[in-house]
Amino acid sequence: MKSGIIVMSLFLGILLTCCEDEPAGGKPPVISLDNQEASYSVKAGRQITIVPEYENAEDAVFAWKLDGNIISTEPSLVFSSAETGVYYIELCVANGCGTAYSEVQISVVELAVPQISLAVPQDGYVTIEGGTLLLEPVIENGEGATFVWYVDGVETASTRSFSFVAEKAGTYNLKLVASSEDGSSEAEFAVRVCTAEEMPFSWNFEYDTFNVSAGRTIRIKAFDVKNDFGAEYIWKVDGTEVQRGTSTEYLYTAPSASETKSGSVTAVSVTMKNPYAEVTKELKVNNCPAEGEYKRTATGASNAKFNRVYEFLPAPGQFINEGYVAQTMDEATEYAESRLQSGNSYVSLGGFGGYIVVGFDHSIENDGDYNIQIKGNSFSGSSEPGIVWVMQDENGDGLPNDTWYELKGSEFGTGTEIRDYCITYYRPKGAQMPVLWEDNQGGSGYIDYLGSFHRQDYYYPEWVEEDSYTLRGTCISPKNEEVRPGYWFNGDFEWGYADNFGSDRLTDDDNYAAAANGNHFRISDAVTFDGQPANLKYIDFVKVQCAVNAKSGWLGEISTEVLDFNDFNLLKN
Repeated sequence: MKSGIIVMSLFLGILLTCCEDEPAGGKPPVISLDNQEASYSVKAGRQITIVPEYENAEDAVFAWKLDGNIISTEPSLVFSSAETGVYYIELCVANGCGTAYSEVQISVVELAVPQISLAVPQDGYVTIEGGTLLLEPVIENGEGATFVWYVDGVETASTRSFSFVAEKAGTYNLKLVASSEDGSSEAEFAVRVCTAEEMPFSWNFEYDTFNVSAGRTIRIKAFDVKNDFGAEYIWKVDGTEVQRGTSTEYLYTAPSASETKSGSVTAVSVTMKNPYAEVTKELKVNNCPAEGEYKRTATGASNAKFNRVYEFLPAPGQFINEGYVAQTMDEATEYAESRLQSGNSYVSLGGFGGYIVVGFDHSIENDGDYNIQIKGNSFSGSSEPGIVWVMQDENGDGLPNDTWYELKGSEFGTGTEIRDYCITYYRPKGAQMPVLWEDNQGGSGYIDYLGSFHRQDYYYPEWVEEDSYTLRGTCISPKNEEVRPGYWFNGDFEWGYADNFGSDRLTDDDNYAAAANGNHFRISDAVTFDGQPANLKYIDFVKVQCAVNAKSGWLGEISTEVLDFNDFNLLKN
């Protein structure tokens, strides 16, 4: 040990002597690095070798220093560290004619182990005998990885995606192993293969109880129908059959005020019948008074600003769960309400379908002009459109549980929209992973995890208890494009959408500072389920829902932001 200290001391003496820039007839050393920025990257626990080129260094001595300590005296540096971080290392090269210095930066980053994400349905994977189940996992850090699929322990495929087919009913155990030089991960799950008789039938309805004003017609529809095998649907009203066929929807018209007593309840049932199953869903309709019975006329004491957030259910997104913790819908609405009431804070609705519902201390009148103001933060090149829906309190209970009517915008009827579009989001299996989705058009994809900007562990709303949830509404085609590398332009729509740089902003300012600015809406643009004018005289509740399913490169998902809701009638008057 003492002899080593003596050798090092002698070396330091020579180096210090050499590092005095002594005039001589020769030339001092010159250092050239293969990286102009002198910046290198290596994974934790791995080695990196930096080999500079030198001039006039035949008799030179070399010293690489980290935190003032010499870590190498060789012309090249072999470096490794188990700890992530940024290391600044000084290189000193000296001969009898002078000294050259250079500094290199080495970033030690985490190992990029492949991470597997699969969109596993709530009740697990189920398929039919002889059918094909296409499994398309999302693999984070999957570049250069290898993949192995096992079925009941037998290696079956070595591709990233896998088409599973089983001719015999039963439960099969599947496993995917993804491996790279940084490590491996695996996902293991069961697939239930059924006969046609065993295939589980499922459907969903918007409500179990519908409220409808006298004389109005509503649509009662079964959504997300699975495995009906060409079934027949039998609809009954108060026990009497009214419709039979393949239609999964029924149009119910409430009696007029003169035809029935207000407050009567109608029983509606639908039976799905196929060769293997028969399932009945019992529903009811509350026949409410005619429009106007529960109208709350504005007074001098009425506030233009909304007074309550009733629901806040965003789609997954980079701003979800960031800076707040909400474990229940009540906590989520409290968070959203406090943000919006502050007057200068936005609430993000995440990807497609994410929504917020607000109410007012009075009914908002339809005067044929602009009646509602919704503030967003759009500017030219940054529009993230939200569909606006309105509702009357038809049953008078003060809650938004009646019929939603869409306010048509400039894309309505152009063929660029999909009505009754729905998308299902799946909870990630681990922290800092993308959120997978599937839609009812056969599409699939994911909400990116953007760790460079938003590092909360999960973009999936924490107050959603289920491992998947479905959002539905009207989807319009995005106008986003990468106009040059890394520069994304989210184009505007002419009118009719929240958080949109449209003509209904009623101003010519460019708003490049992304300040709060309002879009304005007419209640007279409300349409029914079949696109016909709703002819509403007033409304009580407003919903905004992110209208596009798209993302813009490194900017991530397009997500509607809202900052405020106002009765514009009270502002303009």
